[in-house]
Amino acid sequence: MKKFTALLVASAMALSLLAGQALANGEIGDHVNNLHDHLKEYSEEVHWLVGKYDSVVNEYEAKGKDVNSDALIEFWEEVAFHSAIETQYVPIYATIWQGIYGVKMAIDDGADIAVVRQEQDKLNQALWQALGAVKLASQYQKKGLIAAVQTTEKEPTTAPEVLEDIKLRLDRVVAKYAEQLTEVATTLVHDTYLQRFEGVEGALIAVNADLVEDLEKDFNVTLPQAISQDKGVDAVRSVVESMQEKIDVAKALLEAAEQQRRDVF
Repeated sequence: MKKFTALLVASAMALSLLAGQALANGEIGDHVNNLHDHLKEYSEEVHWLVGKYDSVVNEYEAKGKDVNSDALIEFWEEVAFHSAIETQYVPIYATIWQGIYGVKMAIDDGADIAVVRQEQDKLNQALWQALGAVKLASQYQKKGLIAAVQTTEKEPTTAPEVLEDIKLRLDRVVAKYAEQLTEVATTLVHDTYLQRFEGVEGALIAVNADLVEDLEKDFNVTLPQAISQDKGVDAVRSVVESMQEKIDVAKALLEAAEQQRRDVF
C-alpha cells in the first residue's frame, strides 16, 4: 500500500514539475540543482530524521510531557533534504510540516502514546514519500526536463503563465500554513490576488464572468477564512485544490479564446 501511495505522489509530482519552475523560499544550497549527486545524503538524512523523531517519542513515552517538542522542528530545519523537497514539490513539503506539528501538538497536549505514535507514522510516511519525489525529480533534472531552481522570482509574461504561477503560489500558501506561519500564508493569498489574478481578470471576465466571481470569493473570503479560523491543513488544502481546478478551467478558456482569435486573423 505504501509503495502504491508513493507512486501516486511521484506521478502527481511529475505533472507539477513539468507545469512550472520551482521557486525556493529563503537560503538554499547548490545541491537543489544537482539532486542526483546528493541522493545518498538525502536518504541518510531521512533515516536520521526518522530515528530522531522516534527518540523524541520514546522519551515522551518514558517521561510524559517533560520533552522538548521544539526539537522536532529543529531537526527538520537542520537537514539539506528540507530545501530539496521544498524546491521540488511543495505539496508534500506542506504534508511534512503538517506531520511535524501533528506529533508536536500531540506531545504538548499530553495525548496518549498511541495517538502520538499514529501522528509519528503519518510523519514518517510523508518523509519517505518526499524522498521518492526527490529521486524522481533527480531523474527529470538529469534529462533536462525541469528548469533550474530560482532564488529570485521571475515575472510571468503571458496569461497562461500567470495562472500557472498562481497555482504554484497557492501550493506555497498551504505549506506556509502548515508551518503555522498564518500571517505569511494570508499575506501570500492577498498578494497573489493583487499581483497576479487581477492582471488576468479582464481577459477572464470576457470568457466566463461567473468563474471570475467564484475565484474572487475564494481569494478574498473562502481561503482567508479557512486560514484565520484555523480549520486545519486538510481544509486549507481542499480550498486550494478547488481553486486550482477552477484556474485550470480558466487557463483552458483563455487558450481556446486565443486560438479562436488566431484562426479569425
